[in-house]
Amino acid sequence: MNIDNFMKTNYNEPFIIQRADPYVYKQKDGSYLFTASVPEYDRIVLRGSRTLDGLADADEVTIWEKHRQGIMSIHIWAPEIHCIEDKWFIYFAAGNKDDIWAIRPYVLACTVDDPLKDSWMELGQMQAADDFSFKDFSLDMTVFQNRGIWYCVWAEKVSVGKKISNLYIAEMESPSKLSTPQVLLTSPDYDWERVDFWVNEGPALLRHDGMLYLTYSASATGECYCMGMLSIPEDGELLNPRAWKKERVPVVKTDWEKGILGPGHNSFTKAEDGKGDIMVYHARQYDEIDGDPLYDPNRHVYRMRIEWDKEGRPVFSFENNF
Repeated sequence: MNIDNFMKTNYNEPFIIQRADPYVYKQKDGSYLFTASVPEYDRIVLRGSRTLDGLADADEVTIWEKHRQGIMSIHIWAPEIHCIEDKWFIYFAAGNKDDIWAIRPYVLACTVDDPLKDSWMELGQMQAADDFSFKDFSLDMTVFQNRGIWYCVWAEKVSVGKKISNLYIAEMESPSKLSTPQVLLTSPDYDWERVDFWVNEGPALLRHDGMLYLTYSASATGECYCMGMLSIPEDGELLNPRAWKKERVPVVKTDWEKGILGPGHNSFTKAEDGKGDIMVYHARQYDEIDGDPLYDPNRHVYRMRIEWDKEGRPVFSFENNF
């Protein structure tokens, strides 16, 4: 299907073009920071704006570039920026030119109050608290605090037979080190999580009315890419996978009529008034891709206002894109 059939609809006008895996952070002063994967997969960029709308045209600063060789020299993917104890950290995935799929999670730290001023240092690979985490393809790390404890969730492949990308969770000792062994949170159990590749990845946390909702992306990165969701009460046992509820069907998936294809790898932020929740995600406007969809540059950023049903659960609708 040709791109011209999808370029202009009421729903699929991009917020930011050619940026995948978007992450938006709302600061204490109400301003916003934005980072994402760039099509070249060779650097980490940041934008800042006093408003959410302003991120679209904000100047983009390169705060870190890939190494020329060795670790962190290729496939710079899915950065996220977080503020932990008034310090800035970026979590991202990277490979090695000599082994391009040896993807692992790495951490940067900012030494100044303004993360846009390009004073970042490398903390190296995220440190495990066991002998088996981060031994294979590992990426899409996110962190969050709940009831005074910091948690880390990431995707990692297991290689017994067919390689499968699962989501794991652990508690954190510091911003660059885990304090507990990994716990398997979810595997690609359903058919919609197993199109071309068996994948759970791209976790993102949303809070509402005493509940935690963890969305994630599934399947390959083409039009089959979609989003699932887990949920748990805030006072639940987060390291107990049986305490989480997993949705049987995807909560967001391709809508051919609206021209939104392969929606996924999202993050959540707050509206400017601090009340409404907004999902930021990427999608494509067409499905005819030459070669590997991973290297097609036209994954664009979109925004969706989250509504809540009578049971207090999130409602995802492309009609709420803006």
